[in-house]
Amino acid sequence: MDRRHLLASALALAAAAPARAQAFPSKPIRMIVPFPPGGGTDFIARTVSTRLAEGTGWTVVPDNKAGAGGTIGVAEAAKAEASGHTLLLGQLDNLGVAPLLYKGLAYQPQRDLQPVTNVADFPIILLTSSASPYKTLADVVAAAREPGRITFASAGNGTVSHLVGELFQLRAGAKMQHIPYKGSAPALVDVVSGQVTVLSSSIPSALSQVQAGKLRPLAVSSARRSPILPDVPTIAESGVKDFDVNVWYAVFAPAGVPAPVVAQLNAALDKVLQLPEVQSAVRAQGGEVRPGTPQALGERLAADIAQWREVIAAAKIQLE
Repeated sequence: MDRRHLLASALALAAAAPARAQAFPSKPIRMIVPFPPGGGTDFIARTVSTRLAEGTGWTVVPDNKAGAGGTIGVAEAAKAEASGHTLLLGQLDNLGVAPLLYKGLAYQPQRDLQPVTNVADFPIILLTSSASPYKTLADVVAAAREPGRITFASAGNGTVSHLVGELFQLRAGAKMQHIPYKGSAPALVDVVSGQVTVLSSSIPSALSQVQAGKLRPLAVSSARRSPILPDVPTIAESGVKDFDVNVWYAVFAPAGVPAPVVAQLNAALDKVLQLPEVQSAVRAQGGEVRPGTPQALGERLAADIAQWREVIAAAKIQLE
């Protein structure tokens, strides 16, 4: 081989080296799950990561980093290397609400995280005991115009189930006494027994009691009815106009991930979310798959932060 051929070969190799260096992914992708195994966030993360690995050949590893209401895992994702090899399965609670309630968080989602795609939406459901005299949400609203007559339970102060109850009161002109619990399980017990009038809950937490006939579903918070409870009206259908709230689950990356990598991740996840088996698995839990662009997710996060800031101020919610 003469000098010209050697030089041409060397130049070709040199030109190919940067392309190889920029190939994504160059190592396993870690998907941080900021809650323990077995919960709703873990279910979504494992469903998505398994199908993403199968569809792309990438190695995608869910990593549960639970604690402090999901904020520990979010903080770890926010400070990770901005290469796209660390992802976060975040949700409304720890990204749209927690920064408004907790001082000194180690992250600000709009500053420290890059939206990739929305994954799924799950409505909150309002319920009462099957033995309750209140047959519809309109019955509850009528009774709740008398202060002190209606109580409502949530999974705890500052949770989305609490905030949905507060937003409902503001929009409906109702007055309900909030009874916070440490999780959904003890709240369910007291609402079934009639000690508390109304429960604001995620659908998966309450579904077994609804199916057993112990709880009467009154309305869901989303603009559309839940596919798993198609006979249950929405809050808007029940007379509170323009009510549309979902607990969303979405994929984020650390801020600063290159735009081509974000686009590649978004496209790969979109294919996963179009799979019938993924959509069926989400529907079975009471939700709906809702993929979208990084820009749309960023706009949604901003709108939710603005809305819940107003609700928190109006309801004077403070956490220790």
